[in-house]
Amino acid sequence: MQRHIVNTFAGVALALAAWSVGVVAQQAPAGRGGAAPAQAEAATRPALLFKEEWKQPPYTGTLNDENRRVTQDAVTSARLELKIYGTASKEIGVYNHEGRFDLWTGMATSPVAIMLRDKANFIDLTGLARMRAIVRTQALHSLHPIVKLADGTMIAGTRAINTEGDFVSAEVSFTGMKWFKVDPTKVTTTVEVKDPNLGRVDELGFVDLAPSGGHGNAGWANVSTFEVYAKPVPRGAGGSAQ
Repeated sequence: MQRHIVNTFAGVALALAAWSVGVVAQQAPAGRGGAAPAQAEAATRPALLFKEEWKQPPYTGTLNDENRRVTQDAVTSARLELKIYGTASKEIGVYNHEGRFDLWTGMATSPVAIMLRDKANFIDLTGLARMRAIVRTQALHSLHPIVKLADGTMIAGTRAINTEGDFVSAEVSFTGMKWFKVDPTKVTTTVEVKDPNLGRVDELGFVDLAPSGGHGNAGWANVSTFEVYAKPVPRGAGGSAQ
């Protein structure tokens, strides 16, 4: 009887030992796998790469529509180049609303794109990269994100911004949207571009795909304070754009 009890306890002890080993074995991979959620939680948005607030270019005489026309002198940051596209893009003007300068498309009788180029870096727009600006649209106009890739291809994204006449702070993420090729002269869209390389972007900004209608309540768009949160990719490390 005692021998039976001893054997029974021994069997139970062996079973408990085996169970403990199994639990430890199961927990070890879980511990290693648990690093992924920890890393995901640790993921943060890239720091501010640059911010542009615009300024009034020098002029003589009356500050009329002609003297308001945007030039490189409207850019406050020495590291940035202004790039505008569209047959009437020279009509984009610099105005002041709500105590801020902005670029207004109202006098442009063609679709236009307003973009910035970091002279020293390509821009990595993958992952948690963001573009943010204070914008306004009027009368069914909308703004779409637009980028120029390192190979020169210009593409516009499907995430449209329509503010119905109010200035609002709008933020754009670049993952998970469709992209369409843009003719840089006409600023019209053509075929879809699948899986573009957003890790090396040469220029970025906003595009208004409709002609504007002038002063008043006609259709137009404004682009004010402009920020980019992304990782820089130094130019000269490969790629066609210099």
